[in-house]
Amino acid sequence: MEERLVALETKVALGEDQIDALNRTVFRQQQQIELLQEQIRTLYRQMQAQATASGAEPRDLREDIPPHY
Repeated sequence: MEERLVALETKVALGEDQIDALNRTVFRQQQQIELLQEQIRTLYRQMQAQATASGAEPRDLREDIPPHY
């Protein structure tokens, strides 16, 4: 009976360690996602500012003909 209890306690402790490691990983990934989103917003604002400053009309890249045509 005591061996089973020790085995269960060991499994619980290992599970808690794994959960903590996963939580740290998710936290770091969320930080990276937020950083990337902010960088994308910054790039978008820069592109908008350049388009406005140059007086160019915004273009839809989906309408451009690929170079192989």
